[in-house]
Amino acid sequence: MKLKEAIDQLKEGLAGRVAPEEAQAMIRVICEDVFNYDPVDVALRQDSELPDFAPQRIAEIIARLQRHEPLQYIVGSARFHGHRFKVTPAVLIPRPETEQLVDMIVDENPGSDLRVLDMGTGSGCIAISLARALKFAEVDALDISRDALAIARENAAALKVKVRFFESDMLAPQPPARYNIIVSNPPYVCWSERETMEHNVLDYEPGQALFVPDNDPLMFYKAIVPYAARSLERGGHLYLEINQRFGNEMSRLLEENGFGEVRIVEDSYGKVRFAVAMMR
Repeated sequence: MKLKEAIDQLKEGLAGRVAPEEAQAMIRVICEDVFNYDPVDVALRQDSELPDFAPQRIAEIIARLQRHEPLQYIVGSARFHGHRFKVTPAVLIPRPETEQLVDMIVDENPGSDLRVLDMGTGSGCIAISLARALKFAEVDALDISRDALAIARENAAALKVKVRFFESDMLAPQPPARYNIIVSNPPYVCWSERETMEHNVLDYEPGQALFVPDNDPLMFYKAIVPYAARSLERGGHLYLEINQRFGNEMSRLLEENGFGEVRIVEDSYGKVRFAVAMMR
């Protein structure tokens, strides 16, 4: 099978199922992650012969995509903050909005030797990206899932950074340590919002990392914020990814726990996405 034949087969398999632009992006990822062809190779090497496994692999990929399985789980990796992270159904697929959270932390904290905690680390994408981007930072990360922590440790090793990972429940975090930055992207999607979500999320990504009950949508923040109030150094910052419906409630929760300079920040799509506050 030649590269051009594989691309044509992928286009045909995706036709009518996703928008043409999305199909193009998927094909680009498949060419790079499965066959090691970057966009320049794809443009110049259409007649190149692919390995013997290519026809079966292409057929498998198309079948799994047609069942709405996320491409990142199929190829086993996702791009985040300029790096490739291993992902499996044990962890959420990193989102572009969360890259914005990492960028905000890096831009607002130019100092060195900062102590950082990532609560609910999943694949480790936030903790590892901060360990790479901040100057001489000491980064800890926790998660309740042993399977997720195994993936996070693999990612840290592959990207050659030191992060200390702990198994811990965000709803009952371990005794406070001292940090300059605490960050969390906890579950925040209400169960009632499921009906608006795509099958590739509902059927494949880990529900425990996504959903909270409608009658207690801030349940994780009610544990994270008091913990951060006890653990952050004076002048330290808490960064949270939040549900766009609860910006006002998050502001009140932060202020009630002694935080100042509370900001509710929109993402690049204009949606309320983050809460930031400083420990007074």
